[in-house]
Amino acid sequence: MKKTKRILALIGAILLLLLYVVAFVATVLDHTSDMRYWKAAVAATIIIPVLIWAYSFVYRLLKGSDDVTKNKTNVLDKNDTLHK
Repeated sequence: MKKTKRILALIGAILLLLLYVVAFVATVLDHTSDMRYWKAAVAATIIIPVLIWAYSFVYRLLKGSDDVTKNKTNVLDKNDTLHK
């Protein structure tokens, strides 16, 4: 699982870098003053990681990952021992 996450993180970093390279090239070749492509690249750089985080967060909630379940169980066990 860790290896998969590392590979996906590397792919994401490469895609973000390519996004900037393509935006830079398009900005240099586009001679308009509104810099539409650069603004789109900056917006995508913010929006894409946020969406990836949100998708992974919802996936973990729906999947009911073991970490979340273990943390809930540990908290419940601690509360039970405190109230006894």
